[in-house]
Amino acid sequence: MSLLDFVFYSFIVVVVIQVIYFIGFFGKFAFLKPQKTVTKNLEISVIICAKNEAENLKNFLPSILNQKYPNFEVVLINDASTDDTLEVIEIFAAQHSNIKIVDVKNIEAFWGNKKYALTLGIKASKHDYLLFTDADCKPLSEYWIQEMSACFNSEKSIVLGYGGYSKIKKSFLNKLIRFETLVTAVQYFSFAKVGIPYMGVGRNLAYTKDAFFKANGFINHIKVRSGDDDLFVNQVASKSNTAICVSENSFTQSKPKTTFNDWIKQKRRHISTAKHYKSSHKFLLALLYSTQLLFWIFATILLIATFKWQIVAALFVVRLILYYTVFGASAKKLNENDLVLALPFFEVFLIITQLTIFINNLISKPNHWK
Repeated sequence: MSLLDFVFYSFIVVVVIQVIYFIGFFGKFAFLKPQKTVTKNLEISVIICAKNEAENLKNFLPSILNQKYPNFEVVLINDASTDDTLEVIEIFAAQHSNIKIVDVKNIEAFWGNKKYALTLGIKASKHDYLLFTDADCKPLSEYWIQEMSACFNSEKSIVLGYGGYSKIKKSFLNKLIRFETLVTAVQYFSFAKVGIPYMGVGRNLAYTKDAFFKANGFINHIKVRSGDDDLFVNQVASKSNTAICVSENSFTQSKPKTTFNDWIKQKRRHISTAKHYKSSHKFLLALLYSTQLLFWIFATILLIATFKWQIVAALFVVRLILYYTVFGASAKKLNENDLVLALPFFEVFLIITQLTIFINNLISKPNHWK
């Protein structure tokens, strides 16, 4: 067997695996029909951990406080900020009786550890249902709390939501960031839908206080600087206890990074947590990423060599159609329609970027959350 023969047959295997992911996993989310939910008006504690977020709180906290929901408190955690975060929180608290302040001071054992601050905030909350977002996030609807809380029931104690990023016109970086966010969301929503939930994002995540304390909180990964959202979900979530919420009124939106360097630093922290996932999750994600990478490498080699190019081109087109179909439908579902036209280009760029980040993380450890 020649080298090109080996590459050709490997290419076929890669395409088959990719098709299985598109149809067996991502298609479950892409073509998910809207689910009707019943408003439950559960008592909710919205928890926001803020470290040097004075300006963001001024801009985004009103969208939380103005939610149309009958019974909720907002737990604002000042995580040892060095700016005016605490003063801003106190001004809001003087105007709104449903704000609870948790002022966290650094201690030697948990210096700069967001999970420690979050734990104190969770303990201080008075309600059993917890909804998390970030200080630089805003709900895109006045019914965000209502939509997310409606997904809780006697079985579902974890709710995964979508946290997107705001658009910046004529910015390639902004589209890349939003594409990566779209891909990540499609993955964790799809895996959850087929009964393998593996992560969520702290920009829009809910779970019960009971689930938190039964898992002993973040204790199993307290020394890992990042991962207060995805590592906790990875540890606790199961087929039976996890729901997804993808109604348009449940979305949140955050400020995106505006420089490539800042975004890379952020992604390095996020990607570094993946090595702490369950083995089965790491295998599925590694297989997904490796087959994406090999698809483009093998297709390029075979097409340049014109080796059985008719078959290679046909398989390439089939995979491309599936990719457009699944991710196009998902982009529409998550209000990211402007990304659809350049999907393959963004995919290739993201694959290269993720490979670079992975190699950099092997060489040096990323910094913690702030």
